[in-house]
Order: sequence, then C-alpha cells, then structure tokens
Amino acid sequence: MKIAFAGTPEFAAIALRAILDAGFEVPLVLTQPDRPAGRGMQLHPSAVKQVALAHDIPVDQPEKLRTPEQQAALAACGADVLVVAAYGLILPQVVLDLPRLACLNIHGSLLPRWRGAAPIHRAIEAGDTETGITIMQMEAGLDTGPMLLKQALPILPTDTTASLHDKLAALGGTMIVEALRTLEKGPLPATIQPAEGVTYAHKIDKSEAALDFRQSAEVLARKLRAFDPFPGGAATINGTALKLWAGEAVSGSGEPGTVLSADAHGVVVACGEGALRLTVLQKPGSKRLPAGDFLRGFELAAGISFLYTAP
Repeated sequence: MKIAFAGTPEFAAIALRAILDAGFEVPLVLTQPDRPAGRGMQLHPSAVKQVALAHDIPVDQPEKLRTPEQQAALAACGADVLVVAAYGLILPQVVLDLPRLACLNIHGSLLPRWRGAAPIHRAIEAGDTETGITIMQMEAGLDTGPMLLKQALPILPTDTTASLHDKLAALGGTMIVEALRTLEKGPLPATIQPAEGVTYAHKIDKSEAALDFRQSAEVLARKLRAFDPFPGGAATINGTALKLWAGEAVSGSGEPGTVLSADAHGVVVACGEGALRLTVLQKPGSKRLPAGDFLRGFELAAGISFLYTAP
C-alpha cells in the first residue's frame, strides 16, 4: 500500500518514522507551512517535514485544503491510505474521499472522551487515571469517526503532558503500523463511537496559566502537570510575575495565595482547600529551578501573598 501522511509536530513525526521503519511506501507528506521560531524568528520546518526530507519524501505545505489546487498533490500521489496525526488542518469530505481505502487518524485519547485539540492536557487536568490511543476512520465531524483500534495507558501521578505525550506518541506509532498491516489483509472492524461519555478537549490558551489559589491544591497540582511544557503556571508576587512548573498538594490552611513557608523543600501556598507546595519555579529572564536554588536568588517569606489576575 501507498501511505500518504499528514501531520506536523513531534507526536506525528514519531508515527511517520514508525510507518517508514515498517517498510511502507510513503509517496507524499502533508504538513503545516514553516513557522517563525526562536529568538531570530527564522522560519523552521515542522518535525514531520524534517523526517520527510531526511527520507527524500515529497512534501506539500498548503495553508488550507479547500481548493482543487491545494488538494492536487494528494490527489496525484495515488495513496491507498491517508494517515493523519496532529496535522492542524480540517480535512473536507472531498479530501477524505481521495485515498483508495481509508483515512486513518491517530488520536491521543480513549474516544469518545476528549475529542479535540488538547486531549493529553485535558486528561491530566481533569484527574483521569487512564488515557490511550484510538485509531479511527476519519469523517467530516471533529473526531467523531468509527473506532478501529483502541489501547489504554495509565496516567501516573507523576505524569506531565510532556511525559505522557512521549508515551502516547510511541504507542500511536505502534498501533498505526498494526492498523495498516491489518488493512493490507482486508477491512478493519469498526465500532461506532457511543453518544455517552463525549467530552471536548479545547485548545490550551495562554490565559489559562494564571493560578487561582482559591481553587483546591489538588486541582492546581494537576493543572501544573497538565500545563508542562506549555503554558506553565503563572502568578505574581511582590510585583514579579513568576512561572510555576511543578507542585504537590499538602496539608495546610490560610488565606488563599498566602505563602505559609518557603525552604529547600518548596514554597507552600495556602489554597481554597489544602496547600500547594511549589517545587519548581522560574523568575523572568531565568530558567526553571528547584525551589532551593530558586530561593537563593529570589527572597520569599511566610506571610506574603501571590496575586491572582483574572484572564
């Protein structure tokens, strides 16, 4: 089979590598246009484009896939299957109809839970104890298509979006190869998604980084794990905006936002319920530091308070 591939970030690049390592022919890769990044804001190719170029695979980077001209490369490549992973563009039905056999999507959740753009973040934020990968047959709706393969993965209490992303990306690569090898022999059995249990993983917004210490410490600890590596937590103390990267719920009480203690073990802040021990912090122009190292360059004392600025 000829496998066209559409994807953009590292999550998708891992799947593309797995498909290539399995020996499938990939006549075309679709990915987002190069974007400016870094201090110089130079144009940088996506992770998927880098893999494609390393394997001498033709790359197409349309801004959209709405017109016949934008769809021309995919229509001409003779793909039997289009595999899509974190591509970032909505595919109209005419595009879904182009491959001879199927359009398959690698989705980072156990559908129908967490349809949408940020399933890994939202699963951690919500306190889910497991997530997984669903290989689905694509249709015009947002992650609504029939499920072909599904495998669960536990969410550990220490998992961040970064660590869970890597585990799910590896699992997605393994499962898409399994799906393609099965498809070579005949149609994959499909299961219609149930109407019950549907949730939507809305895209993460930078404004969500602001920590509201009126919430419970458990909720805020999950939020820090969910927002690592982006956008992190944010709060202001003594007029300085800090980034907060890791913390754990501990016992403690006081006016929400008040620092209860600050030492090498962490900065303990009273919350609406319990207290949050911040263990990794960052001041402007610096890097992430463990609490002990951070406090050597930034004075914090019990009794002062973090300010919450509503987004």
